[in-house]
Amino acid sequence: MHWIVLGLLAVLGVPLFAVISGGAMLGYLRADIPLASIAVEILGVATLPALVAIPLFCFAGYVLAESPAPRLLVRLSEALVGWMPGGLAVFALAVCALFTAFTGASGITIIAMGALLYPALKQARYSERFSLGLVTTGGSLGLLFAPSLPLILYGVVSETRIDSLFRAGVLPGLVMIVLLAAYCLWVNRSERRPLSSFDWREVAGAVKAAGWELPLPVIVLGGIYSGYFAISEAAAVTALYVVVVEVFIRRAIPLARLPVIMRDSMTLVGGILLILAVSLASTNLMIDAEVPQRLLAVVGEVVSGPLTFMLALLVFLLILGAFLDIFSAIVLVVPLILPIAAQFGVHPVHLGVIFLATMQLGYLTPPVGLNLFIASYRFEQPIVRVYLASLPFLLVLMAAVLLIAFWPTLSLWMIGT
Repeated sequence: MHWIVLGLLAVLGVPLFAVISGGAMLGYLRADIPLASIAVEILGVATLPALVAIPLFCFAGYVLAESPAPRLLVRLSEALVGWMPGGLAVFALAVCALFTAFTGASGITIIAMGALLYPALKQARYSERFSLGLVTTGGSLGLLFAPSLPLILYGVVSETRIDSLFRAGVLPGLVMIVLLAAYCLWVNRSERRPLSSFDWREVAGAVKAAGWELPLPVIVLGGIYSGYFAISEAAAVTALYVVVVEVFIRRAIPLARLPVIMRDSMTLVGGILLILAVSLASTNLMIDAEVPQRLLAVVGEVVSGPLTFMLALLVFLLILGAFLDIFSAIVLVVPLILPIAAQFGVHPVHLGVIFLATMQLGYLTPPVGLNLFIASYRFEQPIVRVYLASLPFLLVLMAAVLLIAFWPTLSLWMIGT
């Protein structure tokens, strides 16, 4: 009865951390475990080694969202590929993926980049339906690229090396972008949609204008992949760099605005950490109650082998992503599916890539995919129109996820496994 009540509270919109902590307390009481144990688990979050990277990367992403960086990137894309058939669409995908990787939240990308890319695409005479679907889908890209917050959180929850996850996400992430780019070029193959003629002076001007932002991915990602930076050090360098550039060099963001940006970014971080803390207590209770072993036994009766397990996992994650945000899904579901996946020979790093890639699709899955509603609100379009506009892109991404899931080498090649 208690679990039914908690489920109803979640459906009615009660904060997820309250529902999870309520379930954990009920479980601890039934197991005759002192409730003080939950406080110990919550305080234990502070000892997680990669924890400091989450607020630093999140803060840097919010600063970039309020800076001229989105506008400068759009200008650069127009100068470089605006003259090509489908060129602006391809560059829009890359820009959205990069922006989502740094902000860690696809909804922010739709709001920040959509305001620039959507009008630019329509100005270049792309159809309204194509433009709407592209921007909505582009917001879901980038979660597999460093320094994505979901990648870091998965590493923390699964106790997997975060630098390995960063490397593992590169090729699968590129596969998703390349397949979408091929679709964009195919759709626009018969028509030329130039924004302007190619002009070296405009290219030079756009590069110069974005000169402070362009080195950031090279510095941060190069430092991580080369092993020169630890994850927390890379996060600190990123946050310091964007503040110095946007506040003191460009003076695009007033110093008095920084506390507001800090507050907004830490609201997201606080929510993530609260859910993580109470979920750790709930997860440990489930482990003590041997819930993963029981779940594995049930799955073993239904699933006959690795192939059927992978198909069942993809369907489950697709449905999960349509109803639950990615941070909550990681801390709630990953501890349960890790031992089951290991039983069927799925590497934990490969599982992480599959998990995040499929959850990206969940943001676009009707009827309740989060990005669909954000795009509907942001661009003042009926939700059904957003569904239809996003559907072709969703199908392409589904093909990419199937390729990633059943070709483990894509995920494991760069980590030497």
